Amino acid sequence: MTFFQMVASAEERNNSHLCIGLDPKLSQVPQHIQNNHNALFDFCTAIVDATKDLASCYKPQIAYFAAEDACDVLKSLIGYIHETTEIPVVLDAKRGDIDSTTERYAAEAFEVYKADAVTANPYLGIDGIAPFTQYENKGVFVLCKTSNASAPQLQDCVLQNGRRLYEHVAELAATEWNGAGNVGLVVGATMPEEALAVREIVGQMPLLIPGVGAQGGSLEQIIAAAAGGGILINSARAINYAGSGEDFAHRARSAAKALRDDINEMARQKNKQVFVSYT
Repeated sequence: MTFFQMVASAEERNNSHLCIGLDPKLSQVPQHIQNNHNALFDFCTAIVDATKDLASCYKPQIAYFAAEDACDVLKSLIGYIHETTEIPVVLDAKRGDIDSTTERYAAEAFEVYKADAVTANPYLGIDGIAPFTQYENKGVFVLCKTSNASAPQLQDCVLQNGRRLYEHVAELAATEWNGAGNVGLVVGATMPEEALAVREIVGQMPLLIPGVGAQGGSLEQIIAAAAGGGILINSARAINYAGSGEDFAHRARSAAKALRDDINEMARQKNKQVFVSYT
């Protein structure tokens, strides 16, 4: 089964277009587990256990584990998700380099960490993308229009053909880079007008959408703009840190369920299709 088929299956089973980010920081996990020998693992797996009937995918951010010298925990966490759920895992690594180095990044994501998909940086062109897409049953989300404040410094630059750089990335990702049909795009929820422009370029291509919640993106605006194809609305901090006491996993579940239901209701109100296309 391909990554996007796994997502479609999870979406149908859990009635969900919610991607739950896993961004653990030891100093922010609940006090009662901070001193545990495997605190980051315990924290993340408790959230997974509490939300596995609500998510369509999980997205651990590699930097949060690497900064805690906990890459082995990340491997164990992905293994745990695979063992205890049928939900795919996106490794948020934003890799991309010359082709020989990207080959090693692809091996890292898919062979070492056993992720089902990865995020990739398009700045080096096809050399930084192709080694990932050659794993045809895996997914690759290419950074397109990101939610950070300084993104326009590069992404909004106008090219000779009159298109902005992020629009050019979208077109390449939907055509030349997508021979195996396993590419999606990262488009921030804080950029609804740009998301609409991307959707018009790429058709039903799946979009991974961070920026709802802690970053202030409007769920209503991004669904109105980006739906009409596959969408995965990501939330990490608003779910991970919904509670800080012994009931933190229950509170994470409540936050995840509320967001999942809001996504579905907003899509219904806007009469928008929010399915994943993997053809």
